Formats: sequence, C-alpha cells, structure tokens
Amino acid sequence: MIAIHHKPGSFSTRWIEYCNKHCVQYKQVNCHSSSIIEDLRDCDGLLWHWEYNDYRARLFARQLTYSLEAGGKRVFPNSRTCWHYDDKIGQKYFLESIGAPLVPSYVFYEQKTAMEWAKETDYPKVFKLRSGAGSTNVLLVRTRAEAARLIKKAFKTGFGPVNRFAVLRDVIQQFRRCRNAHTTVELAKALIRCLVPGVPEKHMGREKDYAYFQDFLPDNAYDTRLVVIGARCFGIRRQCRKGDFRASGSGLLSYGRELFHHDAIRKAFEVAESMGSQSVAFDFLIDRAHEPKIGEISYCFTLDPYEKCPGYWDRDLNWHDGFIRPTDFIIEDFLASISAHGVVVSKEPGLI
Repeated sequence: MIAIHHKPGSFSTRWIEYCNKHCVQYKQVNCHSSSIIEDLRDCDGLLWHWEYNDYRARLFARQLTYSLEAGGKRVFPNSRTCWHYDDKIGQKYFLESIGAPLVPSYVFYEQKTAMEWAKETDYPKVFKLRSGAGSTNVLLVRTRAEAARLIKKAFKTGFGPVNRFAVLRDVIQQFRRCRNAHTTVELAKALIRCLVPGVPEKHMGREKDYAYFQDFLPDNAYDTRLVVIGARCFGIRRQCRKGDFRASGSGLLSYGRELFHHDAIRKAFEVAESMGSQSVAFDFLIDRAHEPKIGEISYCFTLDPYEKCPGYWDRDLNWHDGFIRPTDFIIEDFLASISAHGVVVSKEPGLI
C-alpha cells in the first residue's frame, strides 16, 4: 500500500492515474492532518508533491519526511531530494561541498561585510533571494551603487517573497505573444495581485538579514533546464525574455534533441548521483570557457513543458525516443525502491 497526498494540479493527479491504470494499491491521505503518522501505519511509502509557495508545507514537510524515513517508510521526495528545495543558500553550500560546477556564488550575513565585498568585486553581478521561482526576484546589478542599495534593503526592510510587479511584466509579455482565454485570465490575476497580495505571500514573511549574489555569465541568450529522475535525463531550452538576461519563467521553450550538450547531460547525471536525489532539475548556463555551470536546482517542476519532450537520455547518453511522463518515472522508481526494501507491491485494483 502506498499513500498519496492529493492536491489538484500537482504531481498527485498523474500518480493516481498511474495507480488506477496499473492496479497499484493506494490510498489518499492528508499530510496536514495531526494524525498523519497513524494514517500511514498500513502504508509502505508516501508520495507528496509539495511546492515552494505552500506556506503550510514549508513549516513541516522536511520534518515529516525525516520522521517517516526514521520509521522505515519510503518517501517522495525523500530527505536527500528535498532538503535544499527553494533554498539557494543551502544549494550553494551543498554544491560547493561536492565539487559541482556551480556559478560562483557569494552570501553575506552582515551588512558591513557585504558592503566591503561590493566595493571590491567586479560587475555586473546577479542578486537573488534565497527562495522563489520563475526569476521574479532575480536582478542584474550593474554598479556598486546598485549593489549597495540592495544590500541596505536586505538588512533593513527586506524583500517580499513575491515580486508582484515582475510577475505582472512577465504575464504581459506572455499575453502579447499569445492572446487567448488562459493568458487573459492570468493577466487579470496578475493585475489583482499587484493590489492585493495572495494568501501565500501574506504568510511567508519577508526575506531579510542576508545578501546573496552570483557571478553574471554573459552571452547566454538561453539557459538549459535538465531534469534527472533515476537513470533518465530530459530537458528544455528556455530563451531569455526580450531585452532581459533571465530565462526562467519566460515561457519561450525549445525541445530539439540536438540543442543539448552532452557535457551538461553527463554532468547532470554525475551531480544527481552525488546528491542521491530521486529527482532534480538543473538550470545550466555556459561560462566564458564554454563549460556548463549550475545556477540553481529544484526537485520539482511544472509538468506541461516536460511532457512535450521527445525523449530522454540514459546514463550512457543513449537516446530513447517517445514523449514522456515524468511523474511515471517518479512512481516507477518509487515502487521499485519499495520492492527492493523487501516489500511486495500489491497488484489489487487501485482505490481512491
């Protein structure tokens, strides 16, 4: 028996479809319940796709994961997969410690130290917040004065978890590229959010008392997002916004197999193995020496773009044709890990 925390629009919808199709016994649980440990007594593992903007999950998801693992349960994402999720500072320390090719990164916890660094470093630099997605809190810092302004704000009032005006700019660009019912609704939502913050934003607090920068790698008109799940790697190319250095969240995607450099794919497999991760998405840029560098990582991702990938590479860099379902890869590996643990997965009809 496996447990699935179901949230519409998350990976769980696909997992439930998989269980019903392949006659895997499962039950739905509520990870926010005080009785969740007892609710999982008859289960061999838990699948829970929690996201960075789930302010409640941020309070306890990692602690629940570790506790279930201590009790012998299999969990997706497990501790090694999710501990660094939505924490770019944690990612910096970890990737540096395992010798991964991280874009040179700098973090400061004192305003004085940050200001001294800002006076001596070269520019431009990229300023990021520890958390957040879609490049909404990623800024290009061109001068010492701009860096000083951001550092002062970081150690005084801090930054909101969502840059609502940056989100609005991105939505406007997407609306101009493709005017339909979906982009119209998203534009309306973004306009409202500029006036009224969403529920997650109200609860997530401000980012402050640290300053985080990365080197700017010029001449990157796109980034490469590679996802490694087990022995499979697939990816998308994300074009930068017009007149902008950011690619994440642009919605300008390409899929051709020939677009992806084998050095980056090989490095993605190597780093994923060092991490012991069940699922990891890498944002790769190319430095001046033409070497792939990692900007940041995540265990999860928006499904729609990746289900259009025309295939995947295995660890030997052999290509496998055919459109993919990343969530199927996740649950297949998850069930295999349970079987490897000495538990026979039931083949009774799936239950909701």
